[in-house]
Amino acid sequence: MQQVIRPDPAPSRWSYRLQRLMLTPGLRRLLRIGVPVTVLAAVAFTYFSDETRREAIALQLADLRDQIETRPEFMVDLLAVEGASESVETDIREIFPYDLPASSFDLDLEHVREMIEGLPGVAKVDLRIRQGGVLMAEILERQPVVLWRTREGLGALDIEGIVVSEPALRADRPDLPLIVGEGADKRVAEALEILRAAAPLEARVRGLVRMGERRWDLVLDRDQRILLPETNPVQALERVLVLNDVHDMLARDLAAVDLRLSGRPTIRMTPRAVEDWWRVTKMTIGTQ
Repeated sequence: MQQVIRPDPAPSRWSYRLQRLMLTPGLRRLLRIGVPVTVLAAVAFTYFSDETRREAIALQLADLRDQIETRPEFMVDLLAVEGASESVETDIREIFPYDLPASSFDLDLEHVREMIEGLPGVAKVDLRIRQGGVLMAEILERQPVVLWRTREGLGALDIEGIVVSEPALRADRPDLPLIVGEGADKRVAEALEILRAAAPLEARVRGLVRMGERRWDLVLDRDQRILLPETNPVQALERVLVLNDVHDMLARDLAAVDLRLSGRPTIRMTPRAVEDWWRVTKMTIGTQ
């Protein structure tokens, strides 16, 4: 009887190694993902290597984008300004950099905001697009609080010392107090404190003069001055007001009250008052 030789069921060495290799996660991912991606990339590269195809696709995409951006719900047809005076609104419309109607995708609102806030009279602006194609600009204007006189003319300043407008004449803004001198624009808040303290003399106050960019002189009518110190000028002025209430000092023939040295305030008389004093002194001596 002939013996039947059965094949060995065990795989060969190379077959075993190949089967083990196919079981590794990295190779399985490569075959499942990497090969298809590579094939697709090759097909896409071959397709887009043709310049005519590229231009056609670019035109289609541009046309599609234009169709989306110019839809009515994305168009801005009107600029509305709220909270601004007539002159400021005119300035805003003059510098607005776009022609309306325009797509909201084409509007750089941050650039528009910076341009509007660059106007002298504007402190802050809030921009937003409302339904109906309206670009709303809500304006917070700078409020002038003093007039500043320089060699170049007059400037209306806000509390931060920024020039809001340039009146031609003092009479154009009689409601604003006057400050004068180099550096006065940097101390507007301090000037207002002094003027508030001088309220009992309001009818006589003509303005504040910044001296040497260090201190203030309060100028009254009849060419009187109160020379205030560098530090604590309000407290120094309040002491003068107390003396004036008690002795009616400022009603006398005085040229200046000098408070620059807090420990030694002095009073300067007018030339006429000095002459009268000397005349009275001589008469007194002559009668002795």
